[in-house]
Amino acid sequence: MLVTAINQATAGVGEPGIQAAPGLTDLALLQLLRLVSPSLPIGGFAWSQGLEYAIDSGVLTGAEQIGNWLEGVMRNNLTHLDLPLILRLHQAAEDGERAKLEHWNDFILACRETHELYQEDIQLGAALYRLLASLDSPTLGSGFRPVSMLCGFAETGAGHNIPAETCALGWLWSWLENQLTVASKTLPLGQTDVQKLLQRLIPALPGCVAVAKGVADEDLGTSFPGFTMNSAWHETQYSRLFRS
Repeated sequence: MLVTAINQATAGVGEPGIQAAPGLTDLALLQLLRLVSPSLPIGGFAWSQGLEYAIDSGVLTGAEQIGNWLEGVMRNNLTHLDLPLILRLHQAAEDGERAKLEHWNDFILACRETHELYQEDIQLGAALYRLLASLDSPTLGSGFRPVSMLCGFAETGAGHNIPAETCALGWLWSWLENQLTVASKTLPLGQTDVQKLLQRLIPALPGCVAVAKGVADEDLGTSFPGFTMNSAWHETQYSRLFRS
């Protein structure tokens, strides 16, 4: 299975890992693969989260720097905010606690530090909930205004019996794949280079989720100045391919 394969990839490299979820059925795995697919019609391909500006401004000029940047964002930002929030949102959805789901939805949106990051989250969230409505999928968060993409992702995962840690791991994979797609479109970065970066970065993913499990409520929400400033500067970038 997907999680088992990634756990094997981390063996012997000093990374904490998550155990393969015993409750992950084949059907749940297939639903996760659908959820993290780039073909999911919510428009995730249109956003770069400031990566486009970092490349355009010359901060990032090659594959090694891209890898360092993405690893830094994963370890120092996503591990302490997005991933712990997915775990909390998933638990709230699994327990049917609408008030708690709304609380964490509002919390993650309050942590979006630039206009573009905020717009990305709520526009992807709205698109995902529209898709769920068209598929007649019952949801708790469909009435939230605005609603975070993380809320929809976690609630969908819980609805398909995808374990919380596996759901978070899948979301992180989807984020990484999208960021590397951005890099390949804005740098002379070929498909083989992208695969080399994936080979380098995939072993870090289970460790990020494992650390996220231990983040207490009072420790949620880290500021990552370089990431945030590049996102803010992107708003006035003269020529752009991406919306963030």
